[in-house]
Amino acid sequence: MTNTFYNTFDTHCLDTSRKDDYRTPFEQDRDRIIHTSAFRRLQAKTQVFLSGEYDFYRTRLTHSLEVAQIGRAICTYLHRNSKHFSETYCIDSNLVEAICLSHDLGHPPFGHAGERTLNALMRNFGGFEGNAQTLRLLTETVYSEKGGRKGMSPTRAFVDGVLKYKTLFSELKDPTNHFVYDEQKKFLEFVFDGVAIMQEFSAGKLRDHFRSIECQIMDWSDDVAYSLNDVVDGIHSGFITKEKIERWAGTQQLSGELQKPLDGLFDAMKEGYAERYMSAKIGKYISACSVGEVKNIMSEKTNRYKYELKIDDAAKKESKMFKTLSLDLVFRSPQLNQVEKKGDFMLRRIFDAFTENYINKEQFEIHLLPASFEQNILSSNDNAYRARLICDYIAGMTDGFAIRTYKRLFDPDFGSLADLV
Repeated sequence: MTNTFYNTFDTHCLDTSRKDDYRTPFEQDRDRIIHTSAFRRLQAKTQVFLSGEYDFYRTRLTHSLEVAQIGRAICTYLHRNSKHFSETYCIDSNLVEAICLSHDLGHPPFGHAGERTLNALMRNFGGFEGNAQTLRLLTETVYSEKGGRKGMSPTRAFVDGVLKYKTLFSELKDPTNHFVYDEQKKFLEFVFDGVAIMQEFSAGKLRDHFRSIECQIMDWSDDVAYSLNDVVDGIHSGFITKEKIERWAGTQQLSGELQKPLDGLFDAMKEGYAERYMSAKIGKYISACSVGEVKNIMSEKTNRYKYELKIDDAAKKESKMFKTLSLDLVFRSPQLNQVEKKGDFMLRRIFDAFTENYINKEQFEIHLLPASFEQNILSSNDNAYRARLICDYIAGMTDGFAIRTYKRLFDPDFGSLADLV
């Protein structure tokens, strides 16, 4: 059964040599992501707490799986409840799942703290941004071919779905986040195929919020997952307690509308079912979704821009409250900030060691990187490109691998042959 929501413009691939098989193009996108090493490495990357500290805390991988489930559920809900969709005209859940599974692929070790560190280190070489790095993986580096580097030939709709931000690094006065790399402009041109969105929308929020319906679903699914589940992990870890919530609520001037779910959380914590209470809200946030028709510069070209995701205000406000709660009580806690400071220190020293060896000298002295990375670095005289490859290597590290790399480089008591894996 053909889904007429999509056309050949949507399914066109970045590399037209992709072979057809029994799967749809979007099923291929989804399957390729699941079988990449970049996806597997998410199991050992920080979501809130350093990966490996405790078995039951979420990692980037479990978070991505939860986001994908929520994204698929939103597609199902809209399909069954929206007047706009039918059996042969609906948002493809495989495409949304692929986008959701991919949304954190580019995030480096040590969570958002690691992202900030790499951006500071790459300031003179084009910056670093987790979403831009995801785009880089999908389009340029996720697969190697005969020792080289090659992307996964994603469909146009898939590339567009992960493009939360469409502002170039060089367009921002203080590019701290929410940008793509300047050299990725060609992928913006591929996605919009001649439509001049850079002229249509000024750099920043206006352009960044011009998103396909699938990207909007991914973004809300991400918000739902971490606004609820980060609170649960905070409760399990002891960072969030009833007393701390009460003190926090006293500084927020919450409306009665928002005090009610907070009181419900109090009761759930007291009775020992906080996780079940928060998980039940996922269904509420899914059913808060609807779609409306819009007209814009892309809506005649693809149905992906013919609709916008609408979310009930009550659900958005409640989600934002829980997000702020975990931000204030967990992410800004001294304990977590101390761990982030340590991660920042390690990444800076690792980056400095690699750039000193491969960029700051006319000829490198010793082999510090795997042969494939080293060959690509030495094949270019462009220091910015060399720095980008070094950044790729560091960004791809898991938390544990980054710690072991730091120890091998700087800890005199670490470095036996058994430590080299």
